[in-house]
Order: sequence, then structure tokens, then C-alpha cells
Amino acid sequence: MRSRRSLTVFLTVGTVLLATAATADASSDRPVAIWEMNEHSGARTMTDSSGRGLHGRIGGEVRIDTRVNGATGYRFDRLEPDSPPTHPGHLVTVRDSDALDPGTRDFAVTVRLRTTHKFGNIIQKGQATVSGGNFKLQIPSGIVECLFRGSSRSLAVSSPRRLNDGRWHTVRCARTGDGVTLVVDGATVARSAGWTGRIANSWPVSIGGKTDCDQIDVGCDYYAGDLDYVEIDAR
Repeated sequence: MRSRRSLTVFLTVGTVLLATAATADASSDRPVAIWEMNEHSGARTMTDSSGRGLHGRIGGEVRIDTRVNGATGYRFDRLEPDSPPTHPGHLVTVRDSDALDPGTRDFAVTVRLRTTHKFGNIIQKGQATVSGGNFKLQIPSGIVECLFRGSSRSLAVSSPRRLNDGRWHTVRCARTGDGVTLVVDGATVARSAGWTGRIANSWPVSIGGKTDCDQIDVGCDYYAGDLDYVEIDAR
């Protein structure tokens, strides 16, 4: 169950004191999509509670209504990496929308996750070679990495410690005109300076792995673990 108050801070990275700047600029943060992942068993639609109607399709292999330590969310079972066949039912997908593209806006993705595994793509829009750039959060070796690839360059940030300890962690990755910043459990842990340029593609948002893969030449990078909620913000 997500707490709305915990998600209203948007990072402003153009100052020395990042946390102070984020608090001061919170009023300009605007939710693009809020997926609370509180659907009851049997549901196949992930509801967007932002009011924009950016609902998602829940794959048949995703275990919803999973309750762990007071949170209700989705569970993604472990699948062997790079081992056919593909499992499109392992994914949650949201149709392409301009609202879900960073474009040239300040843009942030927040997830609350819990895992004991060390592999997989958590959320992404587009893949490494697609036209228009892409963004993604992944967790190789238990380290959360966030990437924004735009028309000017790619910028990536990583958590300095592993987060696959079986506890809930809130991870927020923000792209602004000054760079990309990673916040874990309320603390800024990494920053990469620069400007990515415009990011806009025609791909859906995919939660739990890649949509275009064959597990032979292109691994699907399926995420294993729990997700409590996902939120996308922009301004």
C-alpha cells in the first residue's frame, strides 16, 4: 500500500543541497501515472489512479494480491535467464503514450520493491537500440541501476549497496536538465551530471522484463521479486 505523502518530493539537482531543493520544489511535481498494484486476485487490469487512464495489462503469470509485511502488491516469480521459452505472461504492460515519454521534461520513476534475487529489468520504456531513446530500472547483482538514454547521451546511476536483502526499498530515479539522480529510502545515493537530450519512443511501458526478446539472442531479463507500487512524475 503506497503512501501518497512519501512520493510528493521531486528532486531538483541544480543546487548543492539536493534534499533541501527537492522539498522546496515539491509543489511543481505532477504525477503522470500512479500504479498502486492493489488489485484483487483475478484482476487483469493494473489501474492508474492518477486520473489519466494509463491502465496496464497484467500478464497471467504475475501473482497479484500478494501481501508481505503490510504491503499488497505484485509478485514476479524467478525464471532462468536466457533460457527459452519466453514468458510474455510474466509482464505488466502499459500502452504507448506521449505522457509516458520523458521528452525534454524533468521526469522521475519511483518503485517500491522487495527481492532476494539479483537479476532482471524492473521497469522500462523501450530497449537499448530503439529509435528515440529509452529509460529503465534494473537490478543486476542486487544493485539497482537506472538509465536514461536520450538524443544527446546516456546517463546511468547505481545504488552503492545491494538491495536484494528481502526488505522493502523505495527507489526513485529522476532525470532533469542537470543530470540523473538516484534516491533510495529517502537518501540521495548517486548522481550523474549532464543532459541526456530528448527521449520519446513508440514502445509500451513494460514492468517485469522486456517485451521484444527471444531468450536466445536477446535475453528477456525477467525481474524476480515483489513490487508494491510504481509512480511516474514529470514537470
